[in-house]
Amino acid sequence: MSRGCGFAGKHAYRNLLAPSLKLNNWSGGQIAGCVLGVASGVVAIYAIFLLPFLYRRLVLEDWTLKSWEVLKGPLLWKKGPVPPKPEGHTGQVVQDYYRGHVKAVDLSRNIDAVPAEPIKDAEMGNPKPAPEACINSSSSGDSHPAAPSSVPDDSKPKLALEDLDATPWYTPRNLWAKAKYYFFHGVDRDIVGEQLDSTKESKTNFLTRDISKIHEHTAHFDNKTEHLYSFLQVLTAAVASFAHGSNDVSNAVGPLAAIFLIWNTGKVSSKSPVPVWVLVYGGTAIIIGLWTYGYNIMRNLGNRLTLHSPSRGFSMELGSAITVILATRLALPISTTQCITGATVGVGLCSGTLRAINWKMVAWIYAGWIVTLPVTGIVAGCLMGVIINAPRWGTVEVF
Repeated sequence: MSRGCGFAGKHAYRNLLAPSLKLNNWSGGQIAGCVLGVASGVVAIYAIFLLPFLYRRLVLEDWTLKSWEVLKGPLLWKKGPVPPKPEGHTGQVVQDYYRGHVKAVDLSRNIDAVPAEPIKDAEMGNPKPAPEACINSSSSGDSHPAAPSSVPDDSKPKLALEDLDATPWYTPRNLWAKAKYYFFHGVDRDIVGEQLDSTKESKTNFLTRDISKIHEHTAHFDNKTEHLYSFLQVLTAAVASFAHGSNDVSNAVGPLAAIFLIWNTGKVSSKSPVPVWVLVYGGTAIIIGLWTYGYNIMRNLGNRLTLHSPSRGFSMELGSAITVILATRLALPISTTQCITGATVGVGLCSGTLRAINWKMVAWIYAGWIVTLPVTGIVAGCLMGVIINAPRWGTVEVF
């Protein structure tokens, strides 16, 4: 009896993640071979293309290297020495992931460095750098330069929506520019820059009023190391996307598949097959949500909890993804949002102080999770009451 139950449990355990792949009969050796084969392929791609590209960019500091040259692969080993920078070149090899942020130790040395706007010279009329920028550039052991030089050399001014409204809407240039603006509005965001406490909203909101003071207690790592982790974040983001689809999205796709089964067959079953179009619908919904509104979730659940950087984001994404995958294998419906919030708080605690975390935002998030259950129940009950007691036509009620 117990042996049969154990076999059934093992069968169900293997069938949780992707039953449509029909991997129930795979042996442990086949699964291990698939994992090692994919890992070997990723390592080979890295060694052929990314390794020479990153060597020239980070070790040789090749300022002439373009992003598309990663496709050259081994040819970059024979590219030759790096030419000297021309006079007046202000571009950086890698961006400053901590631009505009000041560490607490720097503030203790420069207490009066408060103004953020440049001070104009009365005689020459030339703007002087803000004291905060001087702190960033002169602090010992700081791996990132001042904020004014952190803007890449190839950055171009973006066309604002106000500039588009100043011209007739029916011109081809205006139509194309507006369509491009609205289409890329959700992805063309400077998430690093939005960590700064420079907007009126962040100063008046009680949840983010002290966010700059919270960021002061977070350690700043070398920008070249952070740049390496930005490549690793592509892999952890893919893993997190897979984990999100296997748990959170499946919780929404499951009821939809059950409703479609009842509508299509007129029968009720404890298990319902999931059509391919339902899976495509769920994946498309994720993409649309991330493309249009994902930046706001990153800003609220990310930057407003603690200071972020690629190395921290790598740890957060990987830890959250592993937790979600393990819960999926154990048939535990969990929230990916809760997991990534816990991972963010855990990484923030690694700074060695509780002041590196915005505990007001953490409490607000937990309160939202608690309030969600009764509010959803009340709204659903009210809607059901309205539907049941709604007037009906073509029926005769017998008393």
